[in-house]
Amino acid sequence: MQIPDQTRRAHSPDPARPSAWSPFRYPAFSLLWTVTLISNIGTWMNDVGAGWLMTELSHSPSKIALVQAATTAPVFLFVLLAGALADRVDKRRYLIGVNLMVLLVVTALAIVTATGLMSARLLLAFAFALGTGTAFMAPAMQALVPMLVPREHLSPAIALNSLGVKIGRAVGPIVAGVLISSIGLASPFIASAIGTMAIVAALMMWRPAPAPPHHLPAEPFAESILTGLRHAAHNDALKATLLRAFGFFSFASAYWALLPLIARSLPGGSASLYGLLLGAVGAGAVIGALLLPYIREKVGINRLTEGGTIVAATAMLLMGLAWGSVPAIVAALLAGFGWITVLTSLNVSAQMALANWVRARGLSVALMVFYGSMAAGATFWGQVASLTSARLALVLAAGGAVMAIPLTRCARLGQGEGRDLIPPMG
Repeated sequence: MQIPDQTRRAHSPDPARPSAWSPFRYPAFSLLWTVTLISNIGTWMNDVGAGWLMTELSHSPSKIALVQAATTAPVFLFVLLAGALADRVDKRRYLIGVNLMVLLVVTALAIVTATGLMSARLLLAFAFALGTGTAFMAPAMQALVPMLVPREHLSPAIALNSLGVKIGRAVGPIVAGVLISSIGLASPFIASAIGTMAIVAALMMWRPAPAPPHHLPAEPFAESILTGLRHAAHNDALKATLLRAFGFFSFASAYWALLPLIARSLPGGSASLYGLLLGAVGAGAVIGALLLPYIREKVGINRLTEGGTIVAATAMLLMGLAWGSVPAIVAALLAGFGWITVLTSLNVSAQMALANWVRARGLSVALMVFYGSMAAGATFWGQVASLTSARLALVLAAGGAVMAIPLTRCARLGQGEGRDLIPPMG
């Protein structure tokens, strides 16, 4: 079975008014969204397994926080190269190849864990390898969205992609906690491998319409990367988005880095409770994703982002002060709502700031800032937790996130919306 794309339709006006669910009118988007959801569930099961496995291998807050850093640092290191590749090659074949490499790594991770040969250093190496796969996959996956829906449906399509991630975050961790407790630590990694196979199968089924012919010669590879950097350096709308992202992720990363420690410190702390907390984050994110279109219409993208930051900071403060599972779950729900609010706003602002010819490279710069801020933040807050405590580190990070709001307010999001981004010779 092959699923054809509807590229011609995507470039023609759609008489229907875009809605939160309108991207599902396009079969290619529906197919890839569905299998990406399956993959996201497996990925979050994998993340829960890695985070909890490190708490079994080491009790050092800095080492536990390094799992998050090892996962996100490769995106900072390699995403520019990945963005340049994604703009030059067939994105479908490229993504099939990258996912096959990820499949090999996560299968090896499952085998090493099941045989009891895992160590803290080896787990960090596996986390780095999987983060490298994410780095080479993310720009191409995000650049696919405009190929699947018309531009007027782009904003709800991005929101639906984020919704899929959040549903995976809600379902995957809970299932992972149950599987770890009942079967063993290798089970979430096996599930992640199955999700990756689903992505490969869907990409093989999809047959996009032929791309329009290029009238200009191919740009040298190194020059292609430099072009992306120069474009980002002169794109005021993108630069504003990156500044706001740095101000948020540098502090919000403390939550993800230290949550395994907080889960262990709570009464009855177990893999099931850790999975339940991450599932609550996902549930809060799903609620946020469903409400975002209506809230954004009322208050605008900038106030929405500031509000989401305050909610995320409140969640970190409550988690740092929580001494029972119920207040921790409430804090996790708020964390999911705040995180999806800010992340979706930043993604939409970055997408709207970029033209198709440089989209993957521009998004790679955005991802480099997003993930670089998270990797540096996770490492920093892990060290703070080692010197003080995980709870105090979360409280301090919450205060920093709130202080960053007035410091980055001059960087307005959504500046690229409504601009004509088609090049004169396109």
